[in-house]
Amino acid sequence: MQPLRALYQRRMAAWVLRRQGRDALPVTLHRRRIYILPTRAGVGFGLLLFVMLIAGLNYGNSVALLVTFELVGVALVAMQLCHRNLQGVVFAEADTGAAFAQERGLLTVIVANDSRLPRYRLEVDALDAPASLADLPAGSRARLAVAIPVERRGIVRIDRLRLATTHPFGLFRAWAWIHVPLELTVYPRPRGLRPLPAQGGPHAGGTARGTADEDEWHGLRAFRDGDSPRQVAWKAYARGAPLLVKEYVASGSQLRRFDFDQLRDLDTEARLEQLARWIVDAEARGEPYALTLPESHHEPDHGPEHRHACLSVLARYGLPPQP
Repeated sequence: MQPLRALYQRRMAAWVLRRQGRDALPVTLHRRRIYILPTRAGVGFGLLLFVMLIAGLNYGNSVALLVTFELVGVALVAMQLCHRNLQGVVFAEADTGAAFAQERGLLTVIVANDSRLPRYRLEVDALDAPASLADLPAGSRARLAVAIPVERRGIVRIDRLRLATTHPFGLFRAWAWIHVPLELTVYPRPRGLRPLPAQGGPHAGGTARGTADEDEWHGLRAFRDGDSPRQVAWKAYARGAPLLVKEYVASGSQLRRFDFDQLRDLDTEARLEQLARWIVDAEARGEPYALTLPESHHEPDHGPEHRHACLSVLARYGLPPQP
């Protein structure tokens, strides 16, 4: 049963992609993009109405027939309202954050409601992850976060997202597919018992986090996102120079060098997990570190960008290139 269901889902996904094509955000949902079917509750409600209809006809009970037809009208109105609740919603942005293996990656989606009608119980999901729900008042935007479980390191491809609703009554589900290819980077799990490999001598290119008296002047470099405004060379900037940041040599800081070949007694995955452990620990200490793999090398540095670059290399190591 499971293989047949998976085959059906793949064929339906391919048909929807051929029908709609790839999307470029933002996307406004029009009626031809919206699909609608009864939920399990809706199917049960329909069966109940059918039984009431048969009973009313069999016994010639006009009251039972009147109630049946009124409930049918309620169901038809609910179907129209469910479809309208999704029509016109703007799928504005979608982005992913990195995560460690055996944790949850974060998919962030922004939806907007530019109409004068409020939208209720909007759901966003991807890769069978639990949906994130939100209500959208008229003329508002909402940020929804979908937690995606990840088991192993690498790149998780998210080829499409689903925006759905069951408002009102939960008798029908309307949904639309958004084909925006995204990638979720999954770092190796930081695990290992080996201590940080220390190298003698101070680091000669680190950026001081403060302006302690024991720090020695090193030079200027270009401003990067995340740098403290207190370290900006404002006098030079006032003279027309580009935005520069003061660099200091922290007298007591140690340069850490993390080399893949240092861990020859471990298998590949254990090496990557130990390297990830060292990177996380060194970053928490604010110490500069370099990373060397058989096919790449990262110069000594520290900070969020350097951490992400090093962990991303570990996530992709040994994997075939993505198409």
